[in-house]
Amino acid sequence: MIKCVILDDELLAISYLKLLCEQIDNVEVVKAFNDPKIFLSEIDHIDCNLCILDIEMPGMNGLQVAELISGSKKIIFTTAYKEYAAEAFDLNVVDYVRKPIKKERLIQAFEKAKELVDVPHKKDLIEWNTNIGRTVIFTEQIAYIKTSEIDSRDKDIILNDGTTIVLKNLSFKSLLDMLPSKDFAQVNKKEIIALSSIKVFSTNEIITTIHSEGDQFLKLQIGEAYKHSLMELFGK
Repeated sequence: MIKCVILDDELLAISYLKLLCEQIDNVEVVKAFNDPKIFLSEIDHIDCNLCILDIEMPGMNGLQVAELISGSKKIIFTTAYKEYAAEAFDLNVVDYVRKPIKKERLIQAFEKAKELVDVPHKKDLIEWNTNIGRTVIFTEQIAYIKTSEIDSRDKDIILNDGTTIVLKNLSFKSLLDMLPSKDFAQVNKKEIIALSSIKVFSTNEIITTIHSEGDQFLKLQIGEAYKHSLMELFGK
């Protein structure tokens, strides 16, 4: 069963999309929103596995919304504009459906979604678009993650063997949703560390097992906003 939530700033578009969904087997519309901010404030508390997002909306568009939730929800984009297609698929979405939406085309999108929803989410790996293409990364191989210095929307993943892979256009929130929480912790606004890479820590600093310049080990400064959760994670 696909349980979906609709986000579109036009009430007529919502009504039409709900009508189409009601005609498709094994699809249930759990809730619909016409305001992206309200949608974002409630989506984590709604039992759903798919979000249908309009792209063109005032204030915050569907691409921006998707960046915040794509790690935890499957996404289908709807839009009257074809120029967003490439940007949409960079966000790891299920499908991109042009308006006016036809029932047959929506059924195709739901069939794609069903294949993904029916596969249990595995926390021991992540799959995303990277600098070397679509890539599957086993989380046990990740030592450290940081915001890219070239483009802050991208994230550099440093593996245990020193290899760096660039995750394209992925927020820390979405990335943390994809990682096993017992194995990783955000240290500050720009860095995440694998707990297995921690050598020593204090209330202000983490010394890692990752080699830096010369014989030095990489040191990370703990941000004020992250101290409490880190101490809880370490049982302090």
